[in-house]
Amino acid sequence: MKLAWDQTGQKKYETGTDHGVLYPIDTETGGYSAGVAWNGLTKVTESPDGAEETALYADNDKYLGLMSAENFKGTIEAYTYPDEFAASNGEAQLAEGVTVGQQDRLPFGFSYRTIIGNDIKKNRYGYKLHIVYGAQVSPSEKGYESVNDSPAAITFSWPFTTTPVEMPNGLKKSATIVLDSTKVGAAAMAKVEAMLYGSDEAAEPKLPTPAEVAAALATPEP
Repeated sequence: MKLAWDQTGQKKYETGTDHGVLYPIDTETGGYSAGVAWNGLTKVTESPDGAEETALYADNDKYLGLMSAENFKGTIEAYTYPDEFAASNGEAQLAEGVTVGQQDRLPFGFSYRTIIGNDIKKNRYGYKLHIVYGAQVSPSEKGYESVNDSPAAITFSWPFTTTPVEMPNGLKKSATIVLDSTKVGAAAMAKVEAMLYGSDEAAEPKLPTPAEVAAALATPEP
């Protein structure tokens, strides 16, 4: 069959970010605490690096290329952040309503959703669930300015790095999993979302392990 481009229904795009959730680290167990909604999330920029080639030469020719490890990192931007993020932001409470900065920054997990659109359904075509493990943020500047005739809210910004975790099915370690609702079955997506966001059955929102995500993906469709 001859290739054809830009067919109706095949013009896809990605946009937006919403449904941000923070999963603070539990310093007692080393696992993740119950998730909390991250209101005011405006942008997540993914900026992976690494995977760079080191070329080896022999017999006056290129012998092979060795690839360096890949790192998943990026930047989180928001108008505000949950109180539970304070420990990850290097803050500690001295007294009620009083915080001290420059403290140890605790790692955390988070998740967010992005929209998949196409030329027919627009932004209602589907979405992707992004799950991130072992994140840690660095300090960043905050710009406060006088209220004027062009008001604007401060946008907080945090560069983050990650530490990869074990993945199932013989895959290499990774710090991120992405689920595409246009390809993953509805029952499996619902099971993962029930873990990430909690449920009406009083189940607390939690960051599922990669093994739990893999198990949910095996959920049979009705």
